[in-house]
Amino acid sequence: MTMKKNILKYGLLCLVMTLTACDDFFNVDTDNILDHTDYINEESEMYSGYIGIITKMQAVGDKIIYLTDIRGEMLEPTFNTPVELYSLYNYDTDLTGNSYADPAPYYDVVIACNDYLLKLYDYKEKNPASINKSHYEALVSCALRVKAWTYLNIAKIYGEAYWYDGAMREKPELPEFPEVKKLDEVVVACKDLLDKGFDGINGKHTMSWKEWLDPDTEVAKSNYRYWDYMTPEYFALYAELCLWSGDYQKAANLILNAMNEKFASTVNDATAWMHNDKIGGVYATIWNNTNPAPQETVSAIIYDYQKNQTNSLLKHFGSESPNEYLLAPSKVGMDRFSDSDFNPLGGAGSDRRTSVTFTKDNAGNYVIQKFRPVKGAVRTFAYQDDVHIYTYRGSELYFMLAEAMNNLGRYDEASALINNGLNGSFPSGGVFWDGFTDDWTSNHTTLGTRKYPDKGIRGVHSLGMREFTKNAKDNDLAILDEMMLEFSCEGKIYPAMIRIARRYGDFDIIADRVCPKYANPDEIRAKIKAGGYFINWDLNNKSN
Repeated sequence: MTMKKNILKYGLLCLVMTLTACDDFFNVDTDNILDHTDYINEESEMYSGYIGIITKMQAVGDKIIYLTDIRGEMLEPTFNTPVELYSLYNYDTDLTGNSYADPAPYYDVVIACNDYLLKLYDYKEKNPASINKSHYEALVSCALRVKAWTYLNIAKIYGEAYWYDGAMREKPELPEFPEVKKLDEVVVACKDLLDKGFDGINGKHTMSWKEWLDPDTEVAKSNYRYWDYMTPEYFALYAELCLWSGDYQKAANLILNAMNEKFASTVNDATAWMHNDKIGGVYATIWNNTNPAPQETVSAIIYDYQKNQTNSLLKHFGSESPNEYLLAPSKVGMDRFSDSDFNPLGGAGSDRRTSVTFTKDNAGNYVIQKFRPVKGAVRTFAYQDDVHIYTYRGSELYFMLAEAMNNLGRYDEASALINNGLNGSFPSGGVFWDGFTDDWTSNHTTLGTRKYPDKGIRGVHSLGMREFTKNAKDNDLAILDEMMLEFSCEGKIYPAMIRIARRYGDFDIIADRVCPKYANPDEIRAKIKAGGYFINWDLNNKSN
């Protein structure tokens, strides 16, 4: 490497390190979009501009949890709950002025992505000889994935979205967006965006912030070792889009290829994305460590309160001062963890996920425990709420793959993923299921014997097995019920309820799981069956 390149590299590193230490830069304000002036006028701003997109993404990380789970099976109001959250809980149709329901922060992310892509393109055109092509392609690809992820979440919450591809010079009213797309159309548009991309670049290109900005530092000591998590992985995002569009074979291929490659790369005890005994022993630490758990992380939104990067999960779920205890676990939701008809415990006395998900505080109130340390004080106060939010985690790959397999008629494979894993079906290797490899099992792996092989979602907790049959709908419901235990309060269950209910045209699938927590279950059931499962936000109402 020439001296000039070394100077550029370390100069850029210093700039980005300065940015990460600057509170103002990371102070998320979703009312401000990226400056429409030519902010990319030197190569370093290619990178800092993308960090600007991430700050917008941080601002919406917890939003999907409040917008979906409050209408799901687990959460209910407390004596502190504000009127706006009550309106969401009650499936109200008039949400005018409701700051929780307002989708504007999601569109801020879209706007930032659009503006960044156009500025990045302009910079490349002006500096064709000096721009790093591989970095340019990766940054474009990452922006495309963030945009597609954001639009998918908008569609899952609201059932529709304004689709916008143009430059945004100032923040307009939402009705000025040119085209409304319904959920199915948004899914198609997102897949098209990732396939066709921008400037001839699709959504598949990857990047390593650590290798780009800090190549000479040991990985464990680098400030950039977790930055790659911030952008949703292409394969996971596209696979989820395929589940919504019914392309189950494509979803299965994407997930299997990625998991097989990951499992073949190591026999480490805590193999990334593998649901083995190492997950069972450290399940609580998936959420309450300062950094995301590498074994479980596919992608995650990361926060650091010391740089003004925060979310409001502790504020909403915690009861200790200064948290506000705005949402509590419902009795119905909690009871399902110990109900042997809903959660077959087998020989286990209890499901270890229970105490991780909820607990009693000192005053005897039940609280969501998932994002708090079980032991020790990682985060003491609400203003330290830098808990990370998983956009995709390893366990989620199992559920998406099981759903795809079930709808391909591969019921045994779906059962193994949710129940006792591939090693339970092939304990001595020699896996013969199409697409799977021996690397899931204890023996005959690419790199040798695996001490901790795949044990499936329930197998790692030594629970009883869920029944899978030759009936795809019944199996989908079994997968959904297991999701209710695995992903409680992560913003993932309610959208899956909608997806499965739409697949079969049966919205009692949602109502049967949600309505029992309500004092007026018949009224809520009627709203759900009338289409009220989406947040009702009138895009054409300028008062919003």
